[in-house]
Amino acid sequence: MTQPAPSRRHAIAEDLRNQISTGLLKAGARLPSEAQLAAHYAVSTPTLRNALALLQGEGLVEKIHGSGNFVRHPVRRITYAGGGRTPCADDALRTTVRTTRLRAHGHLTALLKVRSRSPLTEFLCLSHEGKSPHSLTRIYVPRDLAPPGTPGGSLAAHLADLRPPLATVQETVSTRLPTPDEATTLRISATLAVLSITRVATAITGRVVEVALLVLPGDRADAIFTTHYPTAPRRADA
Repeated sequence: MTQPAPSRRHAIAEDLRNQISTGLLKAGARLPSEAQLAAHYAVSTPTLRNALALLQGEGLVEKIHGSGNFVRHPVRRITYAGGGRTPCADDALRTTVRTTRLRAHGHLTALLKVRSRSPLTEFLCLSHEGKSPHSLTRIYVPRDLAPPGTPGGSLAAHLADLRPPLATVQETVSTRLPTPDEATTLRISATLAVLSITRVATAITGRVVEVALLVLPGDRADAIFTTHYPTAPRRADA
């Protein structure tokens, strides 16, 4: 039984993929313009863009608005451990932190269990590997638990110093497509799935003291959760 011929977009993607894997197109190289590529492969611009979208979804090509399409450098993978450090604390990545004061609204009131318009502080953490955005985290805390100004060192350490001891950390993990804002900020394809983690930290007093919303592109993130079980003591006569 003969196999059906690949579609034009898959054939174009395969040709460009081979050029990248063999080094003909090197990491960081700018691809010809979409109009030039469409003319080269004798296809319409939408078909060419569909082919590039396949490579963007695989993490091989990065589209920078206003500059063009580039062969991506291999990206560092993040292993997210349940209840562990956020990418804000990953020493191997350069992280920028932007602090904003706001009032609780929408889903934040339910997550933090506060009244609407309660004072909060948002820490927007964007990690970079070189010049490329790597991961996005939004951390929300009641304003009385937020350090004054933007912390110069570890954000996680500053928040831990100000909050009471934790009783529980609940994490909800899902996969989804990025929002348009997330795709633009992280410079990823709108068709590349992201790992979305909502982490809610509750103190021994019962108060929710921190909510973290993590967005990790699927081409560079793994999540690992380890459960430790108590070991029963061995009987002396065993």
